[in-house]
Amino acid sequence: MDKPVVAIMYDFDKTLCTKDMQDFSFIPSLNLKSYEFWEKANVFGEAEQMDSTLAYLYTMIEEKKRQGLPITRESLQKNGESIVLYDGVKDWFERVNLYGAAQGVQVEHYVISSGLKEIIEGSGIADKFKKIYACEFLYDENGEALWPKTAVNYTNKTQFVYRINKGVLEISNDVDLNRSMPDDSKRVPFSNMIYIGDGLSDVPCMKMMKSYGGWAIAVYQESNKSKVEELLLSDRVDFIFPADYRETSDLNNTIHNLIKKIAICDELTKENTRQLKAIEKNDVR
Repeated sequence: MDKPVVAIMYDFDKTLCTKDMQDFSFIPSLNLKSYEFWEKANVFGEAEQMDSTLAYLYTMIEEKKRQGLPITRESLQKNGESIVLYDGVKDWFERVNLYGAAQGVQVEHYVISSGLKEIIEGSGIADKFKKIYACEFLYDENGEALWPKTAVNYTNKTQFVYRINKGVLEISNDVDLNRSMPDDSKRVPFSNMIYIGDGLSDVPCMKMMKSYGGWAIAVYQESNKSKVEELLLSDRVDFIFPADYRETSDLNNTIHNLIKKIAICDELTKENTRQLKAIEKNDVR
């Protein structure tokens, strides 16, 4: 019998790494300060009444053009090598997987981020995720970025939660995503899902977890602790923790407890189902 699946979903910027991923290497390569780039993107987006995610992706392409340089997948992956991850992140996934296996469940990790998939691919932890849902460019025959083929903003993040829930992981497969499916046939029940993010852009996914029986966790640095506390006070998350993924951290302990709870609930559900089927079989006339 297949093990029950526990899906842990992560934002990336300021959730697994210490700041926006573009700030580490890409923006400095433009000879711009971080605030200068984001101001350009925001002003352009407002002027054109444009989705803010599409606006920043367009600004990335245009600013590189000003240098006479293209954006390529390889160059973005190279940018990812400079990402600084929070303490404990590098060995977090293997530790959590081993703990889940000891509890009789299969843990899977997913990214749902408005950052760049290509940069995440260069971060050194891309292979830890079953699927990375993030913005991604379409490239021409020369390998140069043309335009986004995937754009992830804070409101459409929830579609990727549904994809994980149903096991319909390919972005181009909308037919199966929108097909009606009984709850007991969905690959990962919402009650087996944990979402970890850092702020307001994660609220739709966090509220989704709270509404459907999953779990929502907000991580913080001291500089944004008050904003995360507001999420807890307004019942948008279940827990808040410092962004510390080490084995001794409170976040680590709570993830262990949630995995244990999910495993126990799954066993109780199986026992309930077994008893019901036994009674139904005996009641057949």
